[in-house]
Amino acid sequence: MRITSQLICQAADQLKGFVGLNRKTGRYIVRFSEDSFGMDVADDGIVPASEFVWAQAPDQAMTLKRELIQLLLDQHIDDRINITEPLRVYMRKREVPEIVAVRSLVKG
Repeated sequence: MRITSQLICQAADQLKGFVGLNRKTGRYIVRFSEDSFGMDVADDGIVPASEFVWAQAPDQAMTLKRELIQLLLDQHIDDRINITEPLRVYMRKREVPEIVAVRSLVKG
């Protein structure tokens, strides 16, 4: 199976869980409910993992950031968070520039 940018973007959009910055430790943590972060993560700092891995780029585009995917990989919960093969390939191909895409909501 050939891994394309489209498959990588789809894999990023299918990530599960929520990410929040723990203010005491300064580390990002992943939980599977917004309610389970406790007092050390600000409510307005909790984002879905599928949004966490994207960073704003110029001209309304977004960049799929390897460093943010790596923060998720470092949690060692790949199956629960749904890190699939296209994202693993993206992480291994460091010689390929990060994906920059214009994202939009698709109603299904």
